[in-house]
Amino acid sequence: MSFGQLILTALQSIRLNWLRALLTLLGIVIGVGAVIVMTALGSGSQKEIQKRISALGDNLLIVMGGNRQAGGISFGAGSNTNLDREDAKFLQQTLRGMKGISPVVRAPGQLVGGIGNWFTQSQGVGADFVDIRSWTLESGAFFTDRDVQAAAPVAVLGQTVAKQLYPDRDPVGEKIRIGKTPCTVVGVLSTKGAQTFGGDQDDVVFVPWTTAQMRMTGQKDVNQILVNATDAEAMPALQDEIIVALRRAHRLPPEAPDDFTIRNQTEVMSVMTETTRTLTLLLASVAAISLLVGGIGIMNMMLVAVTERTREIGLRIAIGARPKDIRAQFLTESVTICFMGGVIGTTIGMLIAWGVAQFLGFAAVVDTTMVVIAVSFSAGVGVFFGFYPAMRASQLDPIEALRYG
Repeated sequence: MSFGQLILTALQSIRLNWLRALLTLLGIVIGVGAVIVMTALGSGSQKEIQKRISALGDNLLIVMGGNRQAGGISFGAGSNTNLDREDAKFLQQTLRGMKGISPVVRAPGQLVGGIGNWFTQSQGVGADFVDIRSWTLESGAFFTDRDVQAAAPVAVLGQTVAKQLYPDRDPVGEKIRIGKTPCTVVGVLSTKGAQTFGGDQDDVVFVPWTTAQMRMTGQKDVNQILVNATDAEAMPALQDEIIVALRRAHRLPPEAPDDFTIRNQTEVMSVMTETTRTLTLLLASVAAISLLVGGIGIMNMMLVAVTERTREIGLRIAIGARPKDIRAQFLTESVTICFMGGVIGTTIGMLIAWGVAQFLGFAAVVDTTMVVIAVSFSAGVGVFFGFYPAMRASQLDPIEALRYG
């Protein structure tokens, strides 16, 4: 028989026993659908993690103080306030592999201006901060290096602050008081949205870090120093540069541990992405078990079909059909059922993944390669579990088969 004839014969057999074939399909449909849903949501969550971490700044290194201990109790990385303005200036003058640098100084205080007052987290940052954090402005402009050097009393508002204090107008050019320090609003940032673990990134006010130190806190301490590398490949070398520079600035002997901490954002992203990928593969593997269960159903159905069609098989052998023709016929039926189940399961899986992703608020990513693998695997299940029934059918004795029933 030609390939086309085998397909037509298989479809005719499925049509004659459509209810049994439909019930057999369910195992394959559920298995393939589950694999598609798990991989699509897993890939989508990886993209979402990368997007949210990238929103904090691309190729970012965060330098913090070291671990402070008191009474045998360790307070963790960043608890030691041993970074100051001299460290920030020294890094700015020394580092060669950086794209931008910005000290961060926290300067909490009540904001007064516009229609009332608002309490938020004011931060002193450098002129490069807006580029390091990939932030854009809706109106006005960010302060400049000249403003930082002069400790100018200027401020840039986040969207939440701007809407709370100036709901009916653009606040650029308005006066605002941060604690006891009067400042002029020079810009309003565009919407940044929620942080990865909650919190409103738009509920913030930025001032030059020198302004925060000299006019607001009166302290020399720097809470963090953000350093932006030119690209991901340059980050390890830049991190080594920072370590060498700060150890020299702090006059640490070779045997002394670092008294500062560096957070590498690429490592965080890599760990979170790898964790998500591992979880996705685990869930997809569990879902793939239902494909095997469906395969067992295929084998059971084909064995029943061999028993029911014993006389038909005997008649075909008697008029000249070879064993390989019988094997091909039953294998084609098995593969056709599994292939149809794979296509239907893929379609349903994509729809479910899209619906769940819409509910969770991120895009599901359906990998074409995974779709091809899932459908091919379902067809492979048909070959694997259909082989034994096909072999059994091809080995029937034509005389005994014609007597059957």
